[in-house]
Amino acid sequence: MSYVDAQPAGSIPIDLVKRDNFAAWQARLSAPARAWVKAGNFRAEPDQHVWLPDENGNPARVAVGYDGSDTNITLGSLAMRLAEGVYHLTSCPGPQTLIGWGLGAYQFTVYKKAKRPPAQLVLNSSDGSYIRHTVEAMALARDLINTPASDMLPTHLAEAAQNLAARFGARSRVIVGDDLLTAGHRTIHAVGRASADAPRLIDIAWGKPENPAVVLVGKGICFDSGGLDIKPAAGMRSMKKDMGGAATALGLACLIMAENLPVCLRVLIPAAENAISSNAYRPGDVIRSYNGRTIEIDNTDAEGRLVLCDALALAAEAEPRLIVDFATLTGAARAAVGAEIGAMFSNNTEIADAIYAAGRRDEDDVWRMPLHQPYKAMLESSIADTVNSASSPYAGAITAALFLEQFIGQIPWVHFDIMAFNTRTRPAHPEGGEAMGLRAVFKYLRETYGG
Repeated sequence: MSYVDAQPAGSIPIDLVKRDNFAAWQARLSAPARAWVKAGNFRAEPDQHVWLPDENGNPARVAVGYDGSDTNITLGSLAMRLAEGVYHLTSCPGPQTLIGWGLGAYQFTVYKKAKRPPAQLVLNSSDGSYIRHTVEAMALARDLINTPASDMLPTHLAEAAQNLAARFGARSRVIVGDDLLTAGHRTIHAVGRASADAPRLIDIAWGKPENPAVVLVGKGICFDSGGLDIKPAAGMRSMKKDMGGAATALGLACLIMAENLPVCLRVLIPAAENAISSNAYRPGDVIRSYNGRTIEIDNTDAEGRLVLCDALALAAEAEPRLIVDFATLTGAARAAVGAEIGAMFSNNTEIADAIYAAGRRDEDDVWRMPLHQPYKAMLESSIADTVNSASSPYAGAITAALFLEQFIGQIPWVHFDIMAFNTRTRPAHPEGGEAMGLRAVFKYLRETYGG
């Protein structure tokens, strides 16, 4: 872990130096220290640090650029840049600054040794448990996303979800294979039936029934070949992350349960591998979904919305206070907002605005996209209630969200179309799996329901 509770002897101090106070701070330094600052080209900019010497000329403390805001950037690279050891802050920044240290210390070490142990930070904060829980939840989601499909098929994803449920005393059940047909989840079954690892619906419940009901739904496509509408090799290379929505939902559930939010939580993960075999579902097939709507298959590579629609219809059946889904759904969303912002759709402006604001405060940026109703015309079918994918090349993220909206009814709903992967290393965001929208939604839930 990148944090320690007690400050040991020899702990190295970290000074946060504000940009607007840099000249005055530098003037108070000794001549050797000013020389070290100059040699390090330190200007107290964000993501900058420099060592300062003691009276004997040995490295003794660290100065870090600080703009005065509570931001992940300030400490987000230090755990892997500073030498191994224990460090302590000489001032008390906010929780997001401290969370940044832990997020930047993350390494995925299942198949390869860690580059090095991270430096450790003394966590002396009243928000200490929340900080640890947040970093832990993010690490859980990142680990799940980074694990290749050879070890993260529906069976493995269900095991991870059930282990999480058991840890917090939550109830769980899993509907597997042909039992999905009996339960009415024909779209989940259709997408996953071609795989040697059977599709399944993971259902977790936690919390007191009298608390506000919140349902999280996560797309759990453990690998996406595209099905019979097969992807090109370049498009298939990163498809281990196609269960990033499920990983994010489970990470968020972990944080909700660890922080004991007063909600009645349900987590639904439709898990499947979109594979190719003689019994794969086909373009032109018509499938009857859980809520009875019939779906004509236009493209087998638009499988995520198919597994989601059954789970969303099941979620809406109980009329919860809120449904939130996470999915690596469309390339169109990435074209619209890039890889580092979550595209957000919602049928409730008040909730969407609040989540956006929470994301801005916690540096978990989301951007609301329109549920432009006239585009529903692109989802019309001549033989079924809807098609799963519009043939038009335009507004792909919007038409995907409009498809999902058909299974929600009037329940307040938020849909995230996310990348779930950092394509480059930034402070607090190492390259690899990422739980986008997790912290924004958690902050909204805590501010709305308490805890």
